[in-house]
Amino acid sequence: MTITPDHMVYWRWGSLVLNATIVSTWIVMVLLTAAAMRVTRRLRDGPPLKAGQNLLESITGGILDQIRDITPHAPEQLLPFLGTLFLFVALSNLLAAVPGFEAPTGSLSTTAALALCVFLAVPVFGISRCGMGRYLKNYIRPNPLMLPFNILGELSRTVALAVRLFGNMMSASMIAAILLSIAPFFFPVIMQLFGLLTGLVQAYIFAVLAAVYIAAGTEVQEPRAAAVQPAPPPAKPNKETS
Repeated sequence: MTITPDHMVYWRWGSLVLNATIVSTWIVMVLLTAAAMRVTRRLRDGPPLKAGQNLLESITGGILDQIRDITPHAPEQLLPFLGTLFLFVALSNLLAAVPGFEAPTGSLSTTAALALCVFLAVPVFGISRCGMGRYLKNYIRPNPLMLPFNILGELSRTVALAVRLFGNMMSASMIAAILLSIAPFFFPVIMQLFGLLTGLVQAYIFAVLAAVYIAAGTEVQEPRAAAVQPAPPPAKPNKETS
């Protein structure tokens, strides 16, 4: 049992190493690219829709609805990035059920790279929506003393995002290996189904957390509501003489 696919080296030449993480990552990227090119080759505006286009539109619509639930401000701009994250993590985890395939999400280097993408996406979307000045002011709110704490918070949640996905995938693999060693004729099917479910859940959670972080970086910068104006004095009652 290997804890991480980084330890499975297929080829080495000096400092250049080709391990299972790199190979499986490229396999996932090629499959996603090929599927996208095939499905989008001949799109139709109306019925009857091809099965691939119908599936792609259902996935895209579901992801877009989830983004709208998190942030209503221009969710279409976040769809390509968050949708790619979800599909990459989901397909990587689903392919882990294929014998011989090592999920790249089981490597800390892969999850750290994905978390770094989210870390960079937060200021990119925040600055594009709010501007450089308003975005940077968020780091010194409510006062400049909060600057180091806000920066530390950005870094810590990035580390947590990477370690969380890696830890969950590694623990699931270890539990499956232990159960298979105890009862190899009973648990394989159950563990395969459990692994598929766990992989989809982890992909969903990772994408949702990324959306929350990006939404926090864009919506916090919104201008504060105008100060509440004092309520007008009540109208004086009409003094009509009977």
